[in-house]
Amino acid sequence: MDARATTGATPTIYDVARRAGVSIASVSRVLNGRDNPRPATRDRVLQAISELGFVPDGAARALSSRLKHVVGVVFRRVYGTDDGMFEDESESLLFGDQINRGIEIVAQRRGYDLLVSSVNIDEHTLPNRIMTIAGKCDGLILHDQVLSPAGIANIARTVPVVTLAGASGGPTANVRGDSASSMRELAQHLVQDHGYRRLAYIAGHADSPDNIVRGRSFMSEVRALGGECLTGPAWQGDYSAGSGVQIVRGLIALGATLPRAIACANDQTALGVIYALAEHGLDVPGDVAVTGFDDLPFARHLRPQLTTVRQPIQEIGARAFEVLHSMITTDSGGSAPKDERAAPPDIVLPTRLVRRESCGCPPDSQPPVWRQVN
Repeated sequence: MDARATTGATPTIYDVARRAGVSIASVSRVLNGRDNPRPATRDRVLQAISELGFVPDGAARALSSRLKHVVGVVFRRVYGTDDGMFEDESESLLFGDQINRGIEIVAQRRGYDLLVSSVNIDEHTLPNRIMTIAGKCDGLILHDQVLSPAGIANIARTVPVVTLAGASGGPTANVRGDSASSMRELAQHLVQDHGYRRLAYIAGHADSPDNIVRGRSFMSEVRALGGECLTGPAWQGDYSAGSGVQIVRGLIALGATLPRAIACANDQTALGVIYALAEHGLDVPGDVAVTGFDDLPFARHLRPQLTTVRQPIQEIGARAFEVLHSMITTDSGGSAPKDERAAPPDIVLPTRLVRRESCGCPPDSQPPVWRQVN
């Protein structure tokens, strides 16, 4: 028997949700006949209502009317450097698509729809456009550096916001992979295990928090181990394969001596670097070792297989939605005053260095352990 039945306490919408094993939003949809809840969900909610003797009141209906059951997802489209084989890469969203899929799976489970929008970082009306999107949603998930910190703080005064790879602290929650630890481990592997002394880091977008952390961690560790790490404008990429191609071609055209190893900000950049080295007759890893970050599905199918850092991409998206959902339901129906609630979390998910052929290690004979969100 439910504890409330023995104490005489009036059951609430939260008790119904707990008994039925569904979200508060799902209970509200059943109560108000909105959005065609799944039959199984409706049956569980109605059974819980009957068992608890719950009587809907105005507060429950008000909660339902406030929630739109829509979450906005805004990402920055990568307009990569067009270059021959990779000229169509501006439409390639391998990393972002995996994150969005993780968000989508959990959102559907919670009865939410997604409003997905891509933006060009150079848009002059960008903050206003994202504010318009926010007005159509219960909350927003913003990909890497979509808005400035000031712009994000302004949006967060309107709806709950979760950032991906953003700065910790402030009015938003943040979910990211542990870039720092794995990049330090990568530097140790290249310098200590392989003996490479002259290395370089090809950066992603200069304003990307992920790129900044990866670059700083790698460079500082290489230098701490007594190695040389090349950086600067000549090594500035944009996360695209095309930028990797152009950087290598440009250095070779200038007659520059290439480093013994090149660490790239992501796998797509590494793909371009390997392509450009091959077209100039340079062997990977015999002449230049190359590494990436993300462990996208193509990484193990390259020749040579790509040494990279695996991060749980779909899980990042899934966790971002769960955090946002908690913020939404707290703001909509939480009992604590807003200024007394816990600060939004900064969630760091583990990453792992995957050693393969492109750094000089033996082939990876083990299948990847992909953590899919079900």
